[in-house]
Amino acid sequence: MRKIILIVLIGLLFFPEAPRSEQVYSPGQMEKDLQEIQDQYKFEVQKIGKTEKGKYIKAVKLGKGKKSILLVGSHHGREWLSSILLMTMLKDYAAAYQAGKPIGGFPSGLLDEVSIWFIPMLNPDGVSIQQGDLSNLNFLEKAGVWRMNRYSTNWSRWKANAKGIDLNRQYPIGWEEVMSDAKKPTYQFYKGEQPLEATEVKALADFTKKVDPTIAVSYHTSGREIFWHYKNKRENMARDYGIAKKTAELTGYELTFPEKEAVGSGFTDWFITEFKRPGMTIELSYLVDETNPPFSVFPEEWKRNRLVGIMLVKEANKLHNK
Repeated sequence: MRKIILIVLIGLLFFPEAPRSEQVYSPGQMEKDLQEIQDQYKFEVQKIGKTEKGKYIKAVKLGKGKKSILLVGSHHGREWLSSILLMTMLKDYAAAYQAGKPIGGFPSGLLDEVSIWFIPMLNPDGVSIQQGDLSNLNFLEKAGVWRMNRYSTNWSRWKANAKGIDLNRQYPIGWEEVMSDAKKPTYQFYKGEQPLEATEVKALADFTKKVDPTIAVSYHTSGREIFWHYKNKRENMARDYGIAKKTAELTGYELTFPEKEAVGSGFTDWFITEFKRPGMTIELSYLVDETNPPFSVFPEEWKRNRLVGIMLVKEANKLHNK
């Protein structure tokens, strides 16, 4: 017991207590950006739930349309590049919408028919940990995340939420079939004791049911791939593939066709099955290992993805007009 206590105390002495020196996009910066957007455009920023450590999860609606699409970022701590991409998209589209200007070749007035719900950062606790900011944790919680990180101070690989649950393995479609070496809370891949256990996932599932989006997208990193297929109904295959193909053409990303045995438990798997509507997981950036893509890749990913949101608004509107 003394040895374990000594190990923990030594580890705590060397915990990085501030964000890394490299450029990152932090939960604090996102909150500042959301406040600026709220002040400038008078948007309502909704609190859809809280994280395991009590941070609010925010959602923003852009547009007047009663129908909507949903864009979600940062299920995983090390994937905060998706958050800055969605925040940049929100600001870019809001400016065009207010000015009545097109977004690329698409009229921003499409947002009068179909709105976009943005949830830029589902897992701010995990993002903070991944960036080496443990200031929201007490002494015992710091010891706990260090243990879940396998007694390493390499926080850059952190993927889970603050309780060591992988949020994108928490949805109730295919959860039982998910196999992993992670049998207890850890920095990645632990699916939890039951689906919808994590408060962040429960909040998103409830919110998704509430707004009932026509199309849903979960942004991740890395690999420049698009996952769009999870046991889609035969009658929906052509529709869903067509929308995914247009997304691939805009981004230059590869369309991925999973094997028949592919298990689910991700947000997109759940959305496709539960709502029987188009859903996609879009992976930003070139392939990286167990870490975040460098901030320097953002301009390229923004260029590739700038028109994805408004294109999906147009596609959703077409589906409603059929």
